[in-house]
Formats: sequence, structure tokens, C-alpha cells
Amino acid sequence: MRDVSKYQGVIPAFYACYDDAGEISPQRVRALTRYLADKGVKGVYVCGSSGVCIYQSVEERKLVLENVMEEARGRLTVIAHVACNNTRDSQELARHAQALGVDAIAAIPPIYFHLPDHAIAAYWNDISQAAPDTDFVIYNIPQLAGVALTMPLFRKMLENPRVVAVKNSSMPVQDIQMFKDAGGEGFVVFNGPDEQFVGGRCMGADGGIGGTYAVMPELYLKMDEYIRAGNIPMAQEIQYVCDRIIYAMCECRGNLYAVMKEIMRRREGLELGGVRPPLPALVLEDSPKVDQCAAMISEAIAKYCG
Repeated sequence: MRDVSKYQGVIPAFYACYDDAGEISPQRVRALTRYLADKGVKGVYVCGSSGVCIYQSVEERKLVLENVMEEARGRLTVIAHVACNNTRDSQELARHAQALGVDAIAAIPPIYFHLPDHAIAAYWNDISQAAPDTDFVIYNIPQLAGVALTMPLFRKMLENPRVVAVKNSSMPVQDIQMFKDAGGEGFVVFNGPDEQFVGGRCMGADGGIGGTYAVMPELYLKMDEYIRAGNIPMAQEIQYVCDRIIYAMCECRGNLYAVMKEIMRRREGLELGGVRPPLPALVLEDSPKVDQCAAMISEAIAKYCG
């Protein structure tokens, strides 16, 4: 029986960290890693959607992961998302991740062209074969990838012994139940949509990987604590508060990641840079809303985590 404890709990999706010129900042990558480790999260999910990997080169993604590992080793579970829109680059990132000693690699299906299930399976298995000593996590995010993880494809992937988990970012919590049930004992399912952290966990998810965890880790850690203690009403109460914060952040004109990184700068003094075009940067009109969101986070932490 495999040990899945390293995948259970709160795993923030790691943000892209740029310098003032818009290039990857190793110093800021390390600062964010230390910050999250000090907050007590279980691990980090690197170079996924929140890391805006589709706007970064292979070499840039290697640089990010190298600097995360320098700070995270021995302190955090590290899952490296290695998918590119071609097999060769994905395999290169998989080999690199294994050489660094990550806990797992992960991959979405190829985007743009809608491939049949057997081609997606071949893509994922080719990536996994490039890192034969490393766990593999399927990333199911149909609303962005344009293709969903079907049960026949899932069962096919379970033939690969390195496939240990699904990061499920589809909205129906029923999908978590299906993957958990079909995966069997010891198989891990991560809840993806932050707005249903509690719902996904109650449906059977072992932990969560989410894009808003890093901006308010205390609240997700407290929800996790209540869930483990069986106090679902209190977990639900905090979930509603987090959802209101998420909805408020999404009202800004700037991209959500630009908003969250600015909130972290104002609340924590963390300089993580902006976002790369074509993502819309923070605009001056967003500032009062950013202040409001930051205040909402501070008030919630004081109320529930003080």
C-alpha cells in the first residue's frame, strides 16, 4: 500500500514570480516558497494554471522548479506540472523534475486539437515513462483544456502503476466520487475548484490544490482542520467567506493573479511581480477593490484563525 499522506491537505498552486522587467525572478520564487512553507501548508503545485505555464518557456519552467526545490526540499510536498502542448517538451520537463527529486509530476491533456482518448493516454504515458521513478498526477480541467477525463480514459490510465492521483478541477463534485471510487484504496483525488473545497473534501477528496490558497492560506488550513475534526458547519462557514472574497477579487478588471499578487504585496510585503500579456494587468481603478479584498482576508483571518 502506497503512502498517500504527503498528498493530503492544503497544497497551494504556485504563482508565477517575475521581476520588474517581467522575467522569472529566482529570488521571488524562493521567497514565495519560504512564505508558504512557514504558513504550514502541505505542499506546492508548481507551473500549473496559477503559474501561467502556457506563457513560459521550457527553460523558464525549469528555473522556477529549481528554485522552488532549493527552498522546499524536506519541508513541502512538490508536484511539478510538466505538460506542454507537445510530447517532447513535456518529457524534457518530466526528466528534469525527476532529477530534482519532486514528489510527483502532473499533466493536463494537450490543448487546442481535441485528441481521442487513446492519443491522450499515449501522451500521458509517454510523459510518465520519461520519469519512471516518479508519481504521476492526471490534471482534469475540462473548462480550460477543452477535453474532459472520461471514465474509459481514466481506467486506461490506471493500468500505469505510476498514476497515483487526479487533480480534479471539473465543477461537479460527483466527478470526485467517481474517480475516488474507481481509483480504489490508496488512490488520491485532489479537489480543484476553490469555491467547493469543503464540498469536494466531503465527497471524498484527500486534499485540495487551488489557485487562491496562497493569498489566504490560513483560511484553507482552518477549513482543513475543521474537516478533519468533523466540524463541517464551521468549515462551511469559512468556505462561504472565502467564496465572497474570491467573487470580489474576480470583479477587478485586472487578471485574478495580478489581483492576488498585489494583495500579497499589500498584506505580506511579498513582491511577486505582475502578469505577462496577454493577461490583463492591474489597473488604477482596481485599487479600492484590492484594498477591500485585502481587508476581507484580514478580517476573516482575525475572526477564524486568531
